[in-house]
Amino acid sequence: MSPTQKDITSWADKSGSFKRQTSSFREIIEPNGKYAPEKGRYHLYVSLACPWAHRALIVRKLKGLEEFIDVSVVHPHMLEKGWHFAKTSSNPAPQSEHSDDTFPAATEDHLFGFSHLRELYFKAQPDYDARFTVPVVWDKKTNSLVNNESSEIIRFLNTAFNEQLSGQQKELDLYPQELRKEIDELNDWVYNDVNNGVYKSGFATTQQAYEDAVKPLAKSLQRLEDILSDGREFLIGGKLTEADVRLYTTIVRYDPVYYVHFKCNFGLIRHDYPHLHKWLQRLYWNNPAFKDTTNFEHIKEHYYYSHKHINPNRIVPYGPNVDIEPLK
Repeated sequence: MSPTQKDITSWADKSGSFKRQTSSFREIIEPNGKYAPEKGRYHLYVSLACPWAHRALIVRKLKGLEEFIDVSVVHPHMLEKGWHFAKTSSNPAPQSEHSDDTFPAATEDHLFGFSHLRELYFKAQPDYDARFTVPVVWDKKTNSLVNNESSEIIRFLNTAFNEQLSGQQKELDLYPQELRKEIDELNDWVYNDVNNGVYKSGFATTQQAYEDAVKPLAKSLQRLEDILSDGREFLIGGKLTEADVRLYTTIVRYDPVYYVHFKCNFGLIRHDYPHLHKWLQRLYWNNPAFKDTTNFEHIKEHYYYSHKHINPNRIVPYGPNVDIEPLK
């Protein structure tokens, strides 16, 4: 096992700052390419807790690809050997990891019956020596790992299968040509300060590293609040784009987890950012692709249980009273 898998605190550098790993598998699904868009050929591995994997699930549903790409869902407890799958009769969970064997909505590995996601990575690359992350797109035809970078996965899911789709799902373009410059610019600072900013705050191991992360996070949340203060429904161009998808998966986890667990307690989305809160509510309550892929039970269980160096007793908080408030 890679040493980086043993202790999440080793993800920080000598200054105490969290450093996110660069994804290793970067192929794409495209017509006439190495990985052609064929129905039933690909399998998606996800965690319902993980915001990066959540992106892929949202786009899969928005584009109507549920029958094109099937899914395996890991258990929310990420322990000594990384993500593992739910126990089945043919795949007993290791008893040494002190995790419940099953969890609602967690599945077995539908392709290989592996007990851990790490086995899939080693199948793809026997000498792999990095973290075992989700999402993963696996090609059943060539038995190879296509891609494990969420930003690229949602891009090719957005267009690769269009010729086999119809109606609104075919027409939906989350990265339209005329908005790409705006989307890229917003994605850049949202990724650095918000998507990754909550992790840099939570996994910092020095006060300075924490403050270097949490202050830009606070500034960028206010920047988003200001952008949405005109009452717009979506971030850019008056339409749903990948910018909304990428931000949503962080903001929907903010009040239930990041506010407390990652020490991002300078403001709650529901109380201190009314326009950002309304944007979140609209996406969740008005679009099944967002609501149906959001599992608060997995989200809370994963973070509070898995990060033992932050929460040594692994106590999962009872609240909030409502995970997301009704849209009025």
